[in-house]
Order: sequence, then structure tokens, then C-alpha cells
Amino acid sequence: MLTTDYKDGSPNWVDLATPDPDGAAAFYSGLFGWDYRPGGEEVGGYGVFHLGEKTVAGGMAVPAEQGPSAWTVYFRSSDADATAAAVAKAGGTVLFEPMDVMDLGRMAVFADPAGVAFATWQPRRNKGLDAVTEIGSMCWTELYTGDVGAAADFYRSVFGWEINEMPFEGGSYTMVKPAGAADEEAFGGLVPIAADPVEDAERPYWTPYFEVADCDVTAASAEEAGGKVRLSPVFMEGVGRFAKLADPYGARFAVIASAPAPGP
Repeated sequence: MLTTDYKDGSPNWVDLATPDPDGAAAFYSGLFGWDYRPGGEEVGGYGVFHLGEKTVAGGMAVPAEQGPSAWTVYFRSSDADATAAAVAKAGGTVLFEPMDVMDLGRMAVFADPAGVAFATWQPRRNKGLDAVTEIGSMCWTELYTGDVGAAADFYRSVFGWEINEMPFEGGSYTMVKPAGAADEEAFGGLVPIAADPVEDAERPYWTPYFEVADCDVTAASAEEAGGKVRLSPVFMEGVGRFAKLADPYGARFAVIASAPAPGP
């Protein structure tokens, strides 16, 4: 599970690129209770979503002609420049070279060999999100990709992830965690995109999961607010009830009402 005790290679930020920040803010406010606070000129208008006083995501305006609306997952790095070099060496692409964001941190944006965008955040004054795993915050990540083995090799070489297979009825699930971390610190999974009928094999992507109190209510609320239910709520034993959604501008994400942790 995600924690705010961020280790190198673990997700420590997530942000939304959207053609309509005001419309997106209204949508996510209704869905998760978020408050969007736009940034000033010094950060190019980049804003931050808050849940109470805790940061839970970032957001920025991106004209539709520059690319589709999408969520981007950031992974912690203690050296963004070294991570950029590792990405290039492993066959990925550096889309935006490492750059300082005032005294907050240093960031870079990449694409893996399959073309999936992701980013890295090297913390300085801003360590990352204030809240994860809480209701209304990011709690899990998944990569939908055409070649799980190739993706595992790439991200392992870039971040040093430990990658394990978790068996379940009918198959197995590829889980990832930071190097040297305990099993309960796993933060995501690698999923063969062709095996999921709601996914487009030509559009691999990283998706964030957000924790909710009631998956069915959240999915219905998203649809009522102009979003799309891509996968209706599904229950999985030991995991919880989850659904795949898209906001009114097409950004894909998922929600989950996680199963309670097993008792002692």
C-alpha cells in the first residue's frame, strides 16, 4: 500500500492535464470533495488539489491540441538527472529534461519503450503528496501495457523495483514495490492490456486509483457529473470493490473501496 514515507521508486505525486481546469475542478470536487487552488505565474498556473489542508494531486491546463487529458503518476527519485539517464539507457524517452521547480523539487517527464508517460519528482521543500490511502486520495497504481515482461525489465532497471507474482484464482497479478521494501509496501501492478476488454491495446497507460467510501455511489456520481463508467463496479475478494472511470474530458482513472486489512 502507498504511504507518505516515500522511498525511491515509489509514487509520490500525481497530476492531471486537462483542457478545462475549472470544469475538472468542479467534477473532482463533487466526486472526492477536493478543493482546487490554482497557482500563480511563477509556476505557470499549475494548481494543487487539496482535501482539507492536505495536498492530494496537482493540475494544469493543457490545450486539447497538445494532447489528450490524462493523469500522470510521478515516482520519487533522489536524483532526477540520474533517473533521466537510466530511462534513456533502458530504451525510454526523456520528454522533458530534469528541471527545478523553484525550491520545491526537481522534476522530469518520460515515456517508457511502449510510449507510456510517467514522471519523476526529486523532493526538496515539497516531499510529495500530503495524503495517500485515505478516502479521497491516491492509494494504488497500475500500468496497462502490451508486454508485462518488457515493462518489468524497464522499470526495474530505472527504479530498482522488486517485482513479484501474486497468485489468485484463475491467474496471477504482477505487483511492484520499492527495492528492499516489505511486501505490504507494494504500490502497484503491471497488467497485460490485451487481457482487459475495457482497455484499448493501442493506448497503454498508468492509471491512479483513488480510495472511496462507496465504489457504487462514486461511479454513479461520476456518470451524473458527465464522466464515464468504463468498468462497472466489481468486487474482488481480499481486494475490495473497484471501478474504472473517465472524467468529462477523457482522463482515465480508477476508484476502489478497499477491503479491510486482515486482523491479527
